[in-house]
Amino acid sequence: MSNVGQRERATQNRIVQFFQTDLGYRYLGDWQDRANNKNIEVSILIDWLKKRGVSEALINRAIRQLDTAAALGEGKKLYYANKEVYRLLRYGVKDKEGAGHLNETVWLIDWKNPEANDFAIAEEVSIKGENKKRPDIVL
Repeated sequence: MSNVGQRERATQNRIVQFFQTDLGYRYLGDWQDRANNKNIEVSILIDWLKKRGVSEALINRAIRQLDTAAALGEGKKLYYANKEVYRLLRYGVKDKEGAGHLNETVWLIDWKNPEANDFAIAEEVSIKGENKKRPDIVL
C-alpha cells in the first residue's frame, strides 16, 4: 500500500473513531462487499419509526414516498431528487393511514429532540446504479 493509501486509511480511522466516541454514533461496519446497499437503509428507518409509535401503514407510505423522491431515472436529475428528499427530511412525510383518516406528518428526523435520532456510521458503502459509487464514510 502506498503512503497516500496509508494516510487516507489512518485519517478515515480517526474520523470513524471520532463519530463513535465523541458523537455517540453506532458503527455499522465496512459495507464494501455487503450486497444490496441502498441510499436509504429501510430496515433501520422502519425500526426507528416503530419505536416512535408510527403505524405500519404510515411507515409503508412514508418509505414509498421517500423511495420515489430519491429515485433517479426517466430524466430526473440528482439535484431534483436531493431537493425532494431534503423536503421530506426537513418537513416530514404527509400522508393518510387510509381512507377516512386525516393527513398526518411522519417525521423522519426528530428536529425538536435531536438526541432521540438514530445516528450511525458505515465505511466503504458500495452503491450500484448507473455507475458504482463507494464513499469512504456514510452517516
